[in-house]
Amino acid sequence: MAEFDTIRTSQTGVRTAEIDAGLRAHMNKVYGIMSVGMLVTAGVAWAVGSSPALLSIFRDPITLQPNILGWIAMFLPLGMVFLFGSMINRLSAAGAQTFFYVFAAAMGLSISWIFAAFTGISIANTFVATSAGFAGLSLYGYTTNRDLSGMGKFLLMGLIGLIIAMVINIFVGSSAMSFAISVIGILIFAGLTVYDTQKIKTDYLAHAHAMDDEWMAKSAIMGALMLYLDFINLFMFLLQFMGSRE
Repeated sequence: MAEFDTIRTSQTGVRTAEIDAGLRAHMNKVYGIMSVGMLVTAGVAWAVGSSPALLSIFRDPITLQPNILGWIAMFLPLGMVFLFGSMINRLSAAGAQTFFYVFAAAMGLSISWIFAAFTGISIANTFVATSAGFAGLSLYGYTTNRDLSGMGKFLLMGLIGLIIAMVINIFVGSSAMSFAISVIGILIFAGLTVYDTQKIKTDYLAHAHAMDDEWMAKSAIMGALMLYLDFINLFMFLLQFMGSRE
């Protein structure tokens, strides 16, 4: 009996080690896909934003106000996120990953105007600050033993309110409201970075015993999308404080 218990304990330990190694590989894949998406976004944003001819297709070259194509480019990523969520179960893992990179390119197009509005140095400094803050927040979400699931509904309600406020301010144009939106936006997406990181981890652990390779691949892509959106939004809100206008 003691020998049987020893064997069972040994098998359990091996299985736990396999799950831990799988989790690390899964998280590395999430961050890897996210990083490639960030490179795609940065490349498209810089290519369009640093070219007056290309940028003028979407925005007035003097005021940077969007034209019809500019408005489409601005809201295209939001529409693609909802489309991606509805299509993920019908897409292969390769198809989902391709869709994510196309989405990243669309996001680059929608934020390309920042290269005409802000100095390159301030954009770079904001990116570095965002990267450092994001890394710390995501590390906390991964390592903390606190159950953060209760934050989800609270953050979702805050996000919906933030989006409504942003749409209203497009027409109102209040500088005070813009400041408040930026502050609240930073807090919300900082919280989402922590929450989403823990959710990616717990979802993996919940499905690790099934060893469904297709689910694992799609889960990594969805996780990359969540953290990508957290990073981009943190960057854009921080840029309102750290960015130096051209």
